[in-house]
Amino acid sequence: MKKSLLFLSILIGIAACSTKESNLVVSGNIEGLKKGKLYLQKIEDTLVVDLDSMIIDGDSNFSLETFIEDPQLLFLYLDKVDNSAYDDRLEFFADKGEVKIETTLKNFEGAKVTSSRNQEKLEEYRKIQQRFNSSNLDLIKESFDAEQAGDEEKLLEIDERYEKLLKRKYLYTVNFAINNKDLEIAPYLALSEVFDANIKYLDTIYTSLDKRVKKSQYGKDLKEFLKERRELEKEQEDLKEENIPGEARQQQE
Repeated sequence: MKKSLLFLSILIGIAACSTKESNLVVSGNIEGLKKGKLYLQKIEDTLVVDLDSMIIDGDSNFSLETFIEDPQLLFLYLDKVDNSAYDDRLEFFADKGEVKIETTLKNFEGAKVTSSRNQEKLEEYRKIQQRFNSSNLDLIKESFDAEQAGDEEKLLEIDERYEKLLKRKYLYTVNFAINNKDLEIAPYLALSEVFDANIKYLDTIYTSLDKRVKKSQYGKDLKEFLKERRELEKEQEDLKEENIPGEARQQQE
């Protein structure tokens, strides 16, 4: 009898989970796609998780559904079955409601995504990042040429330019996040783009967030990340103190 009740409770639990109503529909068209499989995915604890999927067979229109607690970054992954080299993954910022995606097989990432303000800001941010990435590629080429020529002075100059470029990129991201403190993209960028920046910058981003955004998943993740960073830095400082000889420690004090 106890086993039957346990089994019944498990079934009820499974049914409750499986009937959770979706609140997000991702639909659209992939021009040129004849056969393949589409996956709606997210990243959870560094793992790719499938939220929904469908087989494409002749009709390039698609519709996928899932349930999300807060606005978040999702992915549309295309798994081709005709040995094409165009398999790819498209990122977009989703909010509850509908997301429309119009794209093509040959330029899968060059999609037109109609979603939320978070998506608009993500596209704006990515455009600026392309400039930083382009400048970085130019520096890599210059560095390779200087290394081939054995020009040490040039290599030092390139290193300095790279450090300045990296600093500008970080400051731009921090300012972008602060200027969009009312959107979930702010804590997302802090966690994904400048997680290794000086903790004071990350703390500034978190402090500036609207209360609603602080309560979102990315807001909570940023708060927890800051806590872990502070604990780690304190441990490193304590360890450094322990390794300082007694006389040197007295001089510091």
